[in-house]
Amino acid sequence: MTTKPKARKFRIKRTPTQDAAASAPQEAAAQQAAPAADVASPAQVASENSIDAIRQEGLTGRQLRMARRVAQKHGLAPTSDFDAVRLLRAKGIDPFQRSNMLELVVPNAGEGAQQGQPQAIGRAETAKVQLPQTVQQGGANLPSTELSPAERRARDIQAIQRDIMQRRRKKLGLLMVRLAFFVMLPTLMAGYYFYSIATPMYATESEFLIIQNEGSGGASPLGGLLPTQFATNQDAIGVQAFLESKEAMLRLDRDVGFKSHFSQDWIDPIQRLGADPSDQDAYDIYKKNVKIGYDPTEGLIRMEVAAADPQVSAEFSQSLISYAEERVNNLSSQKREDQMRDARESFDRAQEERRAAQENLVRLQIEGQILDPDGVISSLRAQINTLETQVIEKEIELAGLLNNARPNQSRVAAAEGEVRILQEQLRKLNAKMVDVSRGENSLAELSARLQIAQADLAAADGTLQAARQTMEQARVEAFRQVRYLTVAVEPIAPDAASYPRAFENTILAFIVFAGIYLMISITASILREQVSA
Repeated sequence: MTTKPKARKFRIKRTPTQDAAASAPQEAAAQQAAPAADVASPAQVASENSIDAIRQEGLTGRQLRMARRVAQKHGLAPTSDFDAVRLLRAKGIDPFQRSNMLELVVPNAGEGAQQGQPQAIGRAETAKVQLPQTVQQGGANLPSTELSPAERRARDIQAIQRDIMQRRRKKLGLLMVRLAFFVMLPTLMAGYYFYSIATPMYATESEFLIIQNEGSGGASPLGGLLPTQFATNQDAIGVQAFLESKEAMLRLDRDVGFKSHFSQDWIDPIQRLGADPSDQDAYDIYKKNVKIGYDPTEGLIRMEVAAADPQVSAEFSQSLISYAEERVNNLSSQKREDQMRDARESFDRAQEERRAAQENLVRLQIEGQILDPDGVISSLRAQINTLETQVIEKEIELAGLLNNARPNQSRVAAAEGEVRILQEQLRKLNAKMVDVSRGENSLAELSARLQIAQADLAAADGTLQAARQTMEQARVEAFRQVRYLTVAVEPIAPDAASYPRAFENTILAFIVFAGIYLMISITASILREQVSA
């Protein structure tokens, strides 16, 4: 058997870049020519030297596993993790760079040089190798300051995030400053006023209602169907309007000194009147301190009067209630007088018309000197009818006497005389009847005028009766219009201040200022957007 001579291994300290540049042509030549014997070729020696140099780099297990995966992706067949690193470096691929597949392969050396890759040291000084270099002791070979695209992108993203965060903090700070200046500061000032400066106000509450006469239910068919609060709804609204008017304020000032009370020096400036206040200024204070509400479902009028002194507030409330009672009485009396005046005028006119008709009838009766012309005419007609009947009877009797062969001349003469007498009397009655039925002063004309006068008198009697009924109804309706003001809750002087309500008013001030700021900011944003568009 022949013994295999041991190949001598030479270890030359070189940089990884120099090892890769030197081993690349040797490996290519070794692959073209098959070895004739088991003697280690220079390429094998160079590869072992490269692997030893890679071991001395102190790579971690994670880096070695990454190198094996990268080598497998590129179709290499390494024998170990260190061999994978060697093969990748021989092909100019950085096994530890985190990049996609397109960045693992460099097209040419020129592009690698433009990307800032380090150059080989020594004999391959002009060759541009795409390999990572180890840092030698002494700082002669420093790493490049250029960053990869992924790192550059990450750095840009971090810079953008920091800028966004800084802008957000700046905007938040400006927002807090605006809120503090436009919302919090006015709210604190309002709270300080309500808690420390505002003068306590004492409110006196009272309730009263307006009712109508209890006996009005039977006066009208619908009187019992309407509730009292609906029947007096208009009166209650009128009283409420009167109590809220300037007239009530002026009367209250004239009676109990409303202006002088709110002009005192110890009242805070916001609620105090000036030295010589006008009626309008006093009325503004009056509307703030006198609150009146009407509940139509219950018919109650609720009144709250506030003043700086509890006794004064109770006095103000009593005075206003007396004014309201007087106004209710005036309203009801005016309604009653209006209704009764119209009914009384109608009744008086009907009486005058009846009296005139009656006087006309009496005058006609006096002028004609006959109280009953119709009776006279009827009497004449009755007499004429009687005489005609007698004439017919005597003529029949005379005819009967003349029908005898030898009539009694005395009886015939008597019958003829009676017939003549009756005919003469009948002629006179007919002539009298004709006289009283013709001419302007005839009984027929007088009878017609009397009938007209009697008809006028009957019509006047009917009108007078209707006016009397209307007047009675107006009297009943006026009785229904009687209104009474009844105090349900008497005004009592309070023992504790009702105003200001510091906490509620402070919260309300915060809501108001926040709403104003919100509206202004929304309006400004809309205008800015419109201008920029």
